[in-house]
Amino acid sequence: MTTQSPKVAIENDPRWAAVVARDPQADGQFVYAVKTTGIYCNPSSLARLPKPQNVEFFDSAELAQAAGYRPSKRAAKDQSDLAAQHAAIVAAACRQIENAETLPALGELADAAGLSSFHFHRVFKTITGLTPKGYAAAHRSRRVRERLADGHSVTEALYDAGFNSNSRFYESADHLLGMRPAEYRAAGHNNDIRFAVGQCSLGAILVAQSERGVCAILLGDDPHQLVCDLQDKFRRANLIGADQDFERLIAQVVGFIEAPALGLDLPLDVRGTAFQERVWQALREIPVGSTASYADIAQLIGAPKAVRAVAQACGANSLAVAIPCHRVVRSDGNLSGYRWGVERKRQLLERELQ
Repeated sequence: MTTQSPKVAIENDPRWAAVVARDPQADGQFVYAVKTTGIYCNPSSLARLPKPQNVEFFDSAELAQAAGYRPSKRAAKDQSDLAAQHAAIVAAACRQIENAETLPALGELADAAGLSSFHFHRVFKTITGLTPKGYAAAHRSRRVRERLADGHSVTEALYDAGFNSNSRFYESADHLLGMRPAEYRAAGHNNDIRFAVGQCSLGAILVAQSERGVCAILLGDDPHQLVCDLQDKFRRANLIGADQDFERLIAQVVGFIEAPALGLDLPLDVRGTAFQERVWQALREIPVGSTASYADIAQLIGAPKAVRAVAQACGANSLAVAIPCHRVVRSDGNLSGYRWGVERKRQLLERELQ
């Protein structure tokens, strides 16, 4: 049995045919790198063709860069142009999904974008962090929330949001809203939320718990402001001051802040969009004493280009330390914005290393 030479192996690869043909349809599906120059190009690049034995293929520009290649000047421009095209395509697809009474088929969305179903699905997920189906579900959830907040009846809200039957809506309402629809419409009315405010070495701390679990852990300098923030989040819930049993819960959270090695195993009432919840779950998988970059989290959830959206999801986290967004740092290792202040982030990380 003989092994193909590098030259023959590349020439037999269908991607090489796309490079030779300078096929623009292949752009975005892979890039090719040239070992002798250290650069990579898109398949449609008009650059001089390299020798096949000097070529290496990568599924994406990010993988080529990770292997040490740099973009050619033309590839950098092409990449920028392609990113703009993809952004426009996905924006149009989002509007198509939002304006449709039922979710358009994947093939229908892809045809409108002028891409294959596979390529469109990958581009859409890369940019939004969600599949088209996931985006549609998140959009319907947002529509329901808006309609209920505006005072619409539950029936009006569910049909306006695209649910074509009461049963389908109520099957998913608990997950979408975090409570029964009528309760959400009343901004948490009739939901008991117990809370307590205390002090720790990082300043004031507020811990709140619903029937489902801990729904807020807030840090700050002003205890009164923390209570106001809780009231804004659950505008018409029954906020109940802590009793002795609840004081033990806040003591457990404070103990974790002071000594992270103790761990914090509490039932959580997590309420966010589908994308936010994917990010928050990834944060909970970062070990104590470790950090990850925003780009690492984006890669982990399968949305490598959604770095900014990951940062926004971290900023929307209302469960300090329980969902450890303080363990996310910039790609260069430096600390960046933190909802409760960069200095608190620094202290938390230092304690986790002790």
